[in-house]
Amino acid sequence: MEHDSGQEQEDIWIFAFGSLLWKADSLLPYLEKQKGFVKGFQRRFFRSSVLHRGTPENPGRVVTLIYSGNPECKVYGVGYRIAVQDKHHVLEMLRCRETVGYERYRVEFYTYPSDSQQPNDPLPIQLFAVAADQLTFVGKDDTLETIAEQILGAAGESGTNPAYVYRLADAMRQLFPGEQDDHLFDLEKLLLSRDPQGEEYTKQ
Repeated sequence: MEHDSGQEQEDIWIFAFGSLLWKADSLLPYLEKQKGFVKGFQRRFFRSSVLHRGTPENPGRVVTLIYSGNPECKVYGVGYRIAVQDKHHVLEMLRCRETVGYERYRVEFYTYPSDSQQPNDPLPIQLFAVAADQLTFVGKDDTLETIAEQILGAAGESGTNPAYVYRLADAMRQLFPGEQDDHLFDLEKLLLSRDPQGEEYTKQ
């Protein structure tokens, strides 16, 4: 794994693991997309959101990636191939969209589902992960109950915070049926047990 300098004169792949899973069509001028996963990370609701899913007075929570102690731990998502002529525009857009506190990494991306008859050779892909020393990195020691309580009362420019959780969980089930993301699915279950609007959302 390495920090990426962004100097290669070639197409790049961007890894989506949060709301880009359903917003990429309107935001990214991609050439192709591919389901898959990266290794050595965990998806966690450890990023504070004061714009899209919260406010400065009442911040919400959205996902980021953190290192896992298990190098085989998988985070499922979608890779988008960006043409070289669009690369700098897209990377700048993502930097602005993700605001401050993010680092960009070049990691290996494995396509899904894998073909037992063919080697699953990884592709180089870039991802944005919040730096652990940033103010937007919060709640690493919080329980799911604490995170759920914060999410329940938060909303921002992109909608309510619970709706973000439900949509992400639904996207994971549709894209990767049978695969587990315990942190996400356990948080979804907890929210649904406390959110009067949750059941209506999941029926949409």
